[in-house]
Amino acid sequence: MAERFRITLGQLNPTVGDLAGNADLARDAWNAGRDAGADLVALPEMFLAGYNAQDLVMKPAFQRDAMTHLEALAVSCADGPALAIGAPWAEGAELFNAYVILKGGKIASRSLKHHLPHETVFDEMRVFDSGPLGGPYAVGDTRIGSPICEDAWHPDVAETLAETGADFLLVPNGSPYYRGKHDTRLNHMVARVVETDLPLIYLNMVGGQDDQIFDGASFGLNPGGKLAFQMPEFDAVIHHVDLQRGADGWRIVEGEKAVHDSQYAQDYRVMVQGLRDYMRKTGFKKVLLGMSGGIDSAIVATIAVDALGPQNVRCVMLPSEYTSKASLKDAEDCAEALGVRYDYVPISQARDAITATLAPLFEGTKPDLAEENIQSRLRGLLLMALSNKFGEMLLTTGNKSEVAVGYSTIYGDMAGGYNPIKDLYKMRVFETCRWRNANHAEWMMGPKGRVIPENIITKAPSAELREDQRDSDSLPDYPELDAILEILVDRDGSIADCVAAGFARETAKKVEHLIYISEYKRFQSAPGPRLTKGAFWLDRRYPIVNRWRDPS
Repeated sequence: MAERFRITLGQLNPTVGDLAGNADLARDAWNAGRDAGADLVALPEMFLAGYNAQDLVMKPAFQRDAMTHLEALAVSCADGPALAIGAPWAEGAELFNAYVILKGGKIASRSLKHHLPHETVFDEMRVFDSGPLGGPYAVGDTRIGSPICEDAWHPDVAETLAETGADFLLVPNGSPYYRGKHDTRLNHMVARVVETDLPLIYLNMVGGQDDQIFDGASFGLNPGGKLAFQMPEFDAVIHHVDLQRGADGWRIVEGEKAVHDSQYAQDYRVMVQGLRDYMRKTGFKKVLLGMSGGIDSAIVATIAVDALGPQNVRCVMLPSEYTSKASLKDAEDCAEALGVRYDYVPISQARDAITATLAPLFEGTKPDLAEENIQSRLRGLLLMALSNKFGEMLLTTGNKSEVAVGYSTIYGDMAGGYNPIKDLYKMRVFETCRWRNANHAEWMMGPKGRVIPENIITKAPSAELREDQRDSDSLPDYPELDAILEILVDRDGSIADCVAAGFARETAKKVEHLIYISEYKRFQSAPGPRLTKGAFWLDRRYPIVNRWRDPS
């Protein structure tokens, strides 16, 4: 029996549906493992299909194509280490989330996921069938147990593998980021190690897929729960891990332990990586956005520059007579600091033409929100015209506070293909701007130093759609609003919870009302990176038509 076993881990970034491209990434990892003398090359959950592929994997033609690529991958990786890769697996009328072992030019074995998550962003019970509890697979004389992602969050799968002779556990994952997720993972994996007394290797993917961003941060634990190695967050890397058998059984040879960044750095990296991968995987090269001189567009422009480089970002100021001189200067200063193209497109003349066109129909009415929203929708029209003409994807800039209460104009400032700050509350936007001004990392493509002018951070927020307008005219002040939203949205709390936290009942009821009546807007809003377990999209699924209100 082998006294030493080497695994090459591919903490890599697949693309949903790109079977050929994902297979090529797998071959690259396999080649690296072969050159390093590995016994096994391992890739994450559903790597061949990409994750989370949702209903795409239910399509029979996709299943057949995936199997064709799986068989071809086995043939091309015949002469060397075994290859373990996540893939969809169809048997008769059933479809499984499988971990497939390729060896000697053939599909040697497969493990089938038993526990199917059906909460937050996951709906695997809709897509897959549950596999049976099974035993380990063999690579040479070594027996390996692979609980697939959710399977390792429950004790039964790992215990069954230990009881049937597994030497260690290799856990392939497609585990997306949310704030504090790594500690949750670590706690679950420590529990499995303590229960089984086996070493455990946790392998996660990296990269963005729609709203979900996978943060990697793969790690290994030895019996007792001691950390043996830890891979970097968010980086696509190939890493070689050795296990050695001694008097006490198999142990992971200790290696480098990457240090994780602060919570603000992690969130910011998610927003940058989410936009970067959304662009790359959809085929866009450049973005544009409306630059208002406010804090939201400033941080979105900064994220875009850090994701794509200043040469691929266009900022457009579209002023009206309500746009202050301070906003004009702030927008230009921010664009200059970021090094992006800055265009100036006044809207007053076009707005006057639209107002004149509508005058016969609006006769006898007083100016109100309808006239204000013409400005926003006109800006959306002009930005989309630029997007169509130059092939630049339009970014929206609404923060989570605005998205929650509908403080935005549908078909206006909501127009666009992606929203990098969709899950970032307004107060968090302020802190993120301060953090970015003080911090820089090698994965940022933008300049170092203060890129967001201090005046943008300190001035009172305003949509500038009428004279002397402030956001606080329509909404509670943001510290209060965000705290109430965190209770009602992120914690799924009640009005009574808001009152118990010290907020006026009438204020909490107003916020609750705004949340519910804005649902139709969110159904038509751009996707954006998930930072919390209370993100708007798959985490929170409410009906548009909803007349219930909390009676507490």
